[in-house]
Amino acid sequence: MKILALILCAVLSLASAGAARADDWPPAAWSKPSKPYRVVGNIYYVGSEGLSSYLITSSEGHMLLDAGMSAEGAKLVERNIVSLGFKLSDVKILLNTHAHYDHAGGLAQMKADTGAKLYASSLEKPALEAGRHFGDNENGLTPFPAVKVDRTIGEGQKITLGETTLIVRLTPGHTIGGTAFTTSVTERGRPLNVVLFNSISVAGNALVGNKTYPRIVSDYRATFAKLKTIPCDVFLPAHPEQGDLVAKRQRFLRGDLNAFIDPAELGRVVAASEVAFNKELARQQGAAK
Repeated sequence: MKILALILCAVLSLASAGAARADDWPPAAWSKPSKPYRVVGNIYYVGSEGLSSYLITSSEGHMLLDAGMSAEGAKLVERNIVSLGFKLSDVKILLNTHAHYDHAGGLAQMKADTGAKLYASSLEKPALEAGRHFGDNENGLTPFPAVKVDRTIGEGQKITLGETTLIVRLTPGHTIGGTAFTTSVTERGRPLNVVLFNSISVAGNALVGNKTYPRIVSDYRATFAKLKTIPCDVFLPAHPEQGDLVAKRQRFLRGDLNAFIDPAELGRVVAASEVAFNKELARQQGAAK
């Protein structure tokens, strides 16, 4: 079971809440430095080798999505931002995909170091401010430094900073208030739809008899349906392996200027995730009989 769990985590990022119990968690890649780079338009990858963080720049300051799994992880992201020539003081807005420690654990440190305001969905706010996710999970709770949410955001809301606008797309299931973001950029004169993706894997969640998150199954199904309608040319996941970002970066450096562009990728990821969800739901339902 442990080997199976590790494989699933690597493929679909099932590690978020419960993997910390395994002897070899967290994975070394989550804290291993990775050279930052521009992806497309005004979006930069500033995360570690195994945890994504994205800097979205503008002429009036920058937004940062996720900040590593700890204070040390936040410092890694900060070094990447500075190495690209940006100032930490210009980071004005912090965003979070979901309140699991690997994506939210560095937010308190990042907020303290930048003075930025944290925006998060109203349903994720309690978890961020408590320093733990909500919802029954076979792996238990994995705490992280609590962080104050300065502004709550909701479905379809626009977050604008300078000439840059992100649109909030609530994608609950993985957590009760999980959030993706969409935006548009121009790359070499070509307009592109970008999806900053939130995890949608089961990751140990109780799908049957979840007392603290009873609507979890319907939320997952609504999220799958929503994501199928969102146009996406550039897929930027919460864990780089979900979108083969390392391989894409290597292709780009070898001269493939369209390496990050794949209009069918989001659809493939959602379809595979839905199959995995249905399989796990059937397993849990069978076990509950």
